[in-house]
Amino acid sequence: MLSIKNLHKSFHHNEVLRGVDLEISKGDVLSIIGPSGAGKTTLLRCINFLERADSGSMNFDGLMLDMHKAKSKDILCIRRRTAFVFQNFNLFNNKTALENVTEGLVIARGMDKEKAHEIGRNALIKVGLSKRMDYYPSRLSGGQQQRVAIARAVAVDPDLILFDEPTSALDPELIDEILSIMRQLAAEGTTMAVVTHEMSFARDIASRMLFMDEGLIVESGPPKELLAHPKEERTRLFLRRIHNHTGLGN
Repeated sequence: MLSIKNLHKSFHHNEVLRGVDLEISKGDVLSIIGPSGAGKTTLLRCINFLERADSGSMNFDGLMLDMHKAKSKDILCIRRRTAFVFQNFNLFNNKTALENVTEGLVIARGMDKEKAHEIGRNALIKVGLSKRMDYYPSRLSGGQQQRVAIARAVAVDPDLILFDEPTSALDPELIDEILSIMRQLAAEGTTMAVVTHEMSFARDIASRMLFMDEGLIVESGPPKELLAHPKEERTRLFLRRIHNHTGLGN
């Protein structure tokens, strides 16, 4: 479904992505792990054109793009087929949960408001917020706000959902409620790429795992195999550092 070749991205002469190749097939749940500064978030943002790559090519289900020179109409096409779930929710504080979910449907896609509200309500029910549709973000917990953000992503019926550390801004007791929704989406066949530090989720739910470091994909493979028997020394060092905090191997 998605193929990226030789993706490069720099910020102020700091090369963050150094020739990344990536393949995502329909139904994949791809987990992306690695230390801070590895380029994981930048990779997702370049896929969605929230950042413009310096170079690289993309094939999105037959749509071929030069990622640096892509035209606005092609970027809009990619964004209509993808959804992005941010670390910090990115909700409109002056809009209710339902309005946050339907805003993109009505404004960006020109959907009839009544139809958009029906889709939005169903999406909020799906994430367990049937009784919070009229609440503003200030009245919602962090976990509830992230559930609104996931509902917003689900509502547009995307081919691919990009999750950028969706639990990193949450208190520990709220993490499980988000991961349970993501497990449900995975079980339904939703194609996802997930930057995460939640190793149990990555191990048990993902179909494939990438380890990134210093702007490169160092290693990839089935999650349980990569976590238990990493081939590369950089992967082994990273996993050793986090082992005591995640309970890997238990």
